[in-house]
Amino acid sequence: MTATQTALRRIKAARHRHQAARARTDMRTWQVQRRARTKHLIELGGLVVKAGVVDLTGGDRATILGALLWMADKLRSDQSGQARTLWSEKGKEAFATEWKEETPTVGQTHRDRA
Repeated sequence: MTATQTALRRIKAARHRHQAARARTDMRTWQVQRRARTKHLIELGGLVVKAGVVDLTGGDRATILGALLWMADKLRSDQSGQARTLWSEKGKEAFATEWKEETPTVGQTHRDRA
């Protein structure tokens, strides 16, 4: 009886491992699309953090949402072209600055290995 219960537990554990592995590699269209959407949303959330909005608002969701709604209103207005151009330039500049700061020079890379 004990041997049977042990065998059943092992089989059940193996089945769960198989199902978990299958779920991780599931390539059905809806799964792929869901994962891509999730990745995109995580990246957008990262931008909110990167801009310092979370620290500046203390993570207050209502304030952050209000700021995003204000931004959306601005993009719907007759000033959308100006706003989009200004914000795009500021964002590109921030990415360029970040990239320069994070990219090690050849000498730095060599010294770090020593």
